[in-house]
Amino acid sequence: MLTKQLGTGPQTFDEYRAEGGYEALTKAVTTGPLSVLEAVQASGLRGRGGAGFPVGLKWSLAASQVEATRYVVANGGEDEPGSRKDRILMEDYPHRILEGLLLASYAIGAEEAFVYVNSTYEHAASQIERAIGEATEAGMLGENVAGSGHPLQVRIQAAPQQYVASEDSAAIRVIEGREPLPRQKPPFPTTAGLHGKPTVVNNVETFANIPAILLRGADWFRRQGTEDNPGTMLFTLPANLRRPGVVEAPIGLSLRELIEEHGGGLASGNAVKAVMPGGPSSGLVTATDLEVRMDRQPLTALSSALGCGALRVIEESECVVEILDSIAQFFQEESCGQCPTCQMETNALARITSSIRTGRGSQAMLDQIPKLAAFSQGKGFCGLISMPFPPLMTAVRLFPEDWAYHIEHGACPSPR
Repeated sequence: MLTKQLGTGPQTFDEYRAEGGYEALTKAVTTGPLSVLEAVQASGLRGRGGAGFPVGLKWSLAASQVEATRYVVANGGEDEPGSRKDRILMEDYPHRILEGLLLASYAIGAEEAFVYVNSTYEHAASQIERAIGEATEAGMLGENVAGSGHPLQVRIQAAPQQYVASEDSAAIRVIEGREPLPRQKPPFPTTAGLHGKPTVVNNVETFANIPAILLRGADWFRRQGTEDNPGTMLFTLPANLRRPGVVEAPIGLSLRELIEEHGGGLASGNAVKAVMPGGPSSGLVTATDLEVRMDRQPLTALSSALGCGALRVIEESECVVEILDSIAQFFQEESCGQCPTCQMETNALARITSSIRTGRGSQAMLDQIPKLAAFSQGKGFCGLISMPFPPLMTAVRLFPEDWAYHIEHGACPSPR
């Protein structure tokens, strides 16, 4: 998908045009909106924000609504701890995101679209703004998109510094000028989103895939990745690897390849104890399972998740109790408070992990965690209510000795 190393500076309008930029858009306006929907569906592209929902299905649902007014939102809120891919993508490839946004808007008949940018990403916002200006001047955006007669206005919306503010319905509320609180579903945004109208919300990385799919075809896109999840993905490699940063790799490569070949292995030379493959809500994968494929189904079989591809590599010398306590405290702090069950559950988990970390806990407290998970299942307006459980439950199951040592001694085990 990408043609230069991430983090090397923004791609200019002329550079993007030289590699075929906006050709997909000019082609699409001659073949019609349906051709865009069909190509995206045939590609099998899944959303790159973490949920992995089929993109073509989402767009087709929005396009099929009887409402004449529709919207598109490119979500670059990126408040996932450890993830940097969206920021770097917006800074380096703003035109690729913008062309994908234009294609989505044309496909579903939207005349207004938004790029939702993390409020701390000032450089990313400036690059998106520059791209909007250049595309408008070139006739690709405005009252007559690429000569199609279709009008489109694109605006930038700053995303608040709250974890739930990046959730789709919360982002919509922010654009409407309201608090960043997730909304109960259904209805889903594709039927009743921004101002109650059909709205497509996708991660900025998702939109960046669209131009190449339209230009090169669905079969080309499917040559990488897996049958269930085609294409490449941006992975954020953590600071404790020799080569940290954001890399693009085919979906389905092994976790070991990602850590050792792309990341160079642990900089300390220590052994890997465990990995969280998809951010703080993904279950732990032990060093014995590093051959697992980075894809939805294989990771789900290990009680983990692909998520947004933000890796956390835990070293052999680290204690999982300390790490999981910090994760439990994070989710407690980030719970927005509008769902009583979520607030109660995140508070309870934070108390349990804190008590055990400091030697005030017991095995009986750990035994309460699965019961809390069962009680909270299906409740809450967003996914945060279930996010603390996969990492916590896998950590308890896979590393019982760390928890037992803390219960007995109130401190971390000596480095092994």
